[in-house]
Amino acid sequence: MKRTQFSSPVLPYLFLLPQMTVVFIFFYWPSVQAIQSSFYLEDPFGFGSTFVGLSNYTDALGSGEYLKIAWFTAVFTIVVTFLSLSIGLLLAAKADGVIRGSSSYKTLLICVYAIAPPVAGLIGMMFFDQHIGPFVKLAAWAGWDMKVGINYYDTAFAMIVVSVWKQIPYNFIFFLSGLQGVPVSIREAAAIDCRSPARRFRTVMLPLLAPTAFFLLVINMTYSLFDTFGIIDVIVKDKAANNPITLVYKVYMDGFRGNDIGGSSAQSVILMIVVFVLTVFQFRFIERRVHYN
Repeated sequence: MKRTQFSSPVLPYLFLLPQMTVVFIFFYWPSVQAIQSSFYLEDPFGFGSTFVGLSNYTDALGSGEYLKIAWFTAVFTIVVTFLSLSIGLLLAAKADGVIRGSSSYKTLLICVYAIAPPVAGLIGMMFFDQHIGPFVKLAAWAGWDMKVGINYYDTAFAMIVVSVWKQIPYNFIFFLSGLQGVPVSIREAAAIDCRSPARRFRTVMLPLLAPTAFFLLVINMTYSLFDTFGIIDVIVKDKAANNPITLVYKVYMDGFRGNDIGGSSAQSVILMIVVFVLTVFQFRFIERRVHYN
């Protein structure tokens, strides 16, 4: 294998310096600050801090409210990830077989991804509005008195629907690219060996999409945990006490609304550890089932 040669041994490090500087400033330094703050009870006005050891961690993990939010975050992450991947794959499979008007069909599906999460949350709230929302009227027709922003489960349902709707185009793009990258010879051979389209897709196409699916699994779990913050912030309307929220939003509420800097830092460290464990699990156990061609 041919190796890249540089005129100076320092040159590769100079190429890496801008990226590493950004990573250090916006990730490593805030992480160190959060870990340090998690061991202190800090004055919100910056007049001093008191070392409390692991009290912030024990208070968080021993709180019934925190455990309830953690449970909802787990369910929310699993449901949003599953639905986003499933619907994105289904739409990609349908779009892959479209011949007439395929460009328009793909553009309509992709354009939603350009919407920012807070804007997506605002659009979602219009659909779930108590007075003019079409989803509320449809639910009322079916006998469901939907009250988003007031009822806990109705709000959770709206959060999941909007979050899934926002993420589907991202999954659609990658799944469609993966499907279109399958050679024609493999498609023709599969059509000869298997007459059932559903079985052909399950036994031939899905294994070839395994690397793409694994990548999207990691991305979608990260999206569900962190990037849905803007959607949740719009939907709960500053009424977090009566509505479901995720762990990321609780860190924001406790730190910026409750001025509990130490407690919110401890919660952010716990969340970092959870994400780290999930990432290690995904790469150690799930990636083993992925075959790269």
